[in-house]
Parts: sequence; structure tokens; C-alpha cells
Amino acid sequence: MPKGIKKQNLPEKLCIVCQRPFTWRKKWEKVWEEVKYCSEKCRRNKNTPNKQAC
Repeated sequence: MPKGIKKQNLPEKLCIVCQRPFTWRKKWEKVWEEVKYCSEKCRRNKNTPNKQAC
């Protein structure tokens, strides 16, 4: 990710559990393609899609 990108222009994905959008984070820079969940809570509840809210 190049420096100088404004926050509103960061890449976005939908969480596969809660279906909420989440944006790119610096800690995900090298694994952004593999990121599927917006939070640890959603990752732990991955077997119950769309039934809980983050």
C-alpha cells in the first residue's frame, strides 16, 4: 500500500460472518487476500454465519 492514501480510499471487504464492511489495516498488508473476518469475534463464530452482530 503506497504512502499518502487517504482513509476513505482504502480497500474494503465484507465480513463473511456478519456481512459488515471493513477496511484495510496496516497489519494485514501482506495477507490482505486471505483476510475474511472483520474481527476476532467473527473469526471465532465462523460456524454461525449471519446470526450474530459484531
